[in-house]
Amino acid sequence: QVQLQESGPGLVRPSQTLYLTCTVSGVHIPRNDDSLHWIRQPPGKGPEWMGNIYYRGDTHYSPSLKSRITIARGTSLNQIILQLSSVTPEDSAVYYCVRWVAFTGYDYWGQGTQVTVSS
Repeated sequence: QVQLQESGPGLVRPSQTLYLTCTVSGVHIPRNDDSLHWIRQPPGKGPEWMGNIYYRGDTHYSPSLKSRITIARGTSLNQIILQLSSVTPEDSAVYYCVRWVAFTGYDYWGQGTQVTVSS
């Protein structure tokens, strides 16, 4: 069993930078072709893919967020950090960390963390 846990501030001021951490625990053997993704869902809207980082290290970002987003490894292979700069109220959403396994697809989701951007 694998668990993903998102953590970070629930409230961020406009123009600030949002930092979220995803920690993977449980029976988990990372492989180079597997990756961890950030997906968010604003209230009343569908999910939006933000970006991912492969265990081999390369990253990919949504074109609409590319100028503001960075996904990087944390203190171990089982931790990643999302950095989203210059946030606006439109960035308010539930943010999910999701594992993607090669030849399988998305298999484990975190419970999600609510982020509100407001002054």
